[in-house]
Amino acid sequence: YVCSTWGNNHFKTFDGDVYQFPGVCEYNFASDCRGAYKEFSVHVQRALSHNNHPQIQYILLTIKDFTVYLRPKVAVVDGRIVKTPYYSSGVLIESNDIYTKVYAKLGLILIWNQEDALMVELDSKFNNRTCGLCGDYNGIPIYNEFINGDESYNAITYGNLQKISKPNAKCEDPDETQALPSCNDHRDECERLLTSPAFADCRLRLQLEMYIQACMQDKCACRGEEDSFCLCSTISEYSRQCSHAGGRPGEWRTQHFC
Repeated sequence: YVCSTWGNNHFKTFDGDVYQFPGVCEYNFASDCRGAYKEFSVHVQRALSHNNHPQIQYILLTIKDFTVYLRPKVAVVDGRIVKTPYYSSGVLIESNDIYTKVYAKLGLILIWNQEDALMVELDSKFNNRTCGLCGDYNGIPIYNEFINGDESYNAITYGNLQKISKPNAKCEDPDETQALPSCNDHRDECERLLTSPAFADCRLRLQLEMYIQACMQDKCACRGEEDSFCLCSTISEYSRQCSHAGGRPGEWRTQHFC
């Protein structure tokens, strides 16, 4: 099962909930939370890049007592910069110009495009054991993420709860009362892009609707500016998830598009 975040602050939990959370602090993305001793944890920190696009600044991965700090094109293990491919204590780190990948023997794979998109795949032995922005991995959407006992949370409240408290961190929590705009004007365009012939092999593998919704929110957020980030990030994610699910997306990028 896969949890991912991409583009304009979209998140998809292990259980399949998709939400937007624009926080720029350090957050628990996914951790083993069953006992006092965490077998692994993945923290992420986003920031707005120079052209105002949300990008992941760094990822902090802890596997048992082994710490991996990732920035674009840099991997630091237990405090020292390492050359990749790097292997030690059941952890393999690979990187090229486009992706950084970490494989951990305990049942975790992490793939980062060194920009906006991060994907974490976990072994099913972690079912019902995780916490963080990726949720609890209990196989049931909404429950224990956005509904907990008698309380229900919106996405922003839920995201803020995952913040890692650091004494000197200067970052504001996103406002929980902000409503997301309705973006229905963009439905036709998003549907057309995501059902193009290049994605014929993806239709039955993924839930199309959630990517259409994410694409619509992207278009809204860009307020009509012709910015490739707004359009391409969700379509890229759809393409990545399709490949991950065993599909073969066709060539959807063109000289004029993405």
